[in-house]
Amino acid sequence: MLTVLLSGVWTMSGQKLTRQQYIEQYADIAVREMKATGIPASITLAQGCLESGNGNSTLATKANNHFGIKCHGWKGKSIKHTDDAPDECFRSYDSAEASFRDHSDFLRYRDRYATLFNLDPTDYKGWAYGLQKAGYATATTYAASLIRIIEENELYRYDRLDEQAREALPPTPQEAETSLQFKPLPGHKLYQASLQREIRSRNGVPYIIARKNDTWRQLAREYNLFRGELLRFNDLRHGAVLQAGATVYVEPKKKESAPHLDKHVVEEGETMHSLAQRYAVKIKKLYQYNAMRPGTEPEPGTILNLRNPQ
Repeated sequence: MLTVLLSGVWTMSGQKLTRQQYIEQYADIAVREMKATGIPASITLAQGCLESGNGNSTLATKANNHFGIKCHGWKGKSIKHTDDAPDECFRSYDSAEASFRDHSDFLRYRDRYATLFNLDPTDYKGWAYGLQKAGYATATTYAASLIRIIEENELYRYDRLDEQAREALPPTPQEAETSLQFKPLPGHKLYQASLQREIRSRNGVPYIIARKNDTWRQLAREYNLFRGELLRFNDLRHGAVLQAGATVYVEPKKKESAPHLDKHVVEEGETMHSLAQRYAVKIKKLYQYNAMRPGTEPEPGTILNLRNPQ
């Protein structure tokens, strides 16, 4: 707390934070985020140093934005700042800690960064080059800059976790989303159907993949359901076209997504229905959790709640 108060005095008096002061002030937050999400603390700190000018940039001092994250569908407070273009929209936070939290969400719940979480938490070089390849920044020297900051300041020491802490790290986004083979026992209502085609489960909800020439009526009969019931399970109305390769749930979807899949950063072309199907969540719940009017669609970059945020 004393460090935080002193840094506030330095900033208010016009004296800039040094890199060492910045690291000391935010190391604990970076380590907490690593334990909660799997993002190396060294990477978080190095990005903070680089993106915020050690906490001295206009975005950091006026908007608590330490990672240069632009609005991209952001519903919170914002600030205009000239970066790649004049007066671009950047996210504004109530605290630096909120900025670190949003940075973690931005990486963990965005598809383009998902494979980085398969790396060992101590592989800061892999993370640095992965962030550059995924387009986090436009500079061709971005990875090299992060690595230099990490090594010059020995930030890799913050990535060292004891065995208990390593085991407590959350599953990677890809592990959390992996579907499982569904093998009902004899007597289960889906047992006979499972002998005819593979049934898998996502978020604990069994589903099949539609084949060419499948129809809603035929699938409903195959799984001992009414056609309207099958359509309702998949948040569809009568008249919906069944495409080959589509996910078809044969039981009701859940009210919330699976653990460790709390949010999703919307990409171009994704819809509320496609995400409800992807995460096996009822679409009405997605609208409810995100205070959205049914029938509307989220903008690309929107951080969508997949579980009740209350």
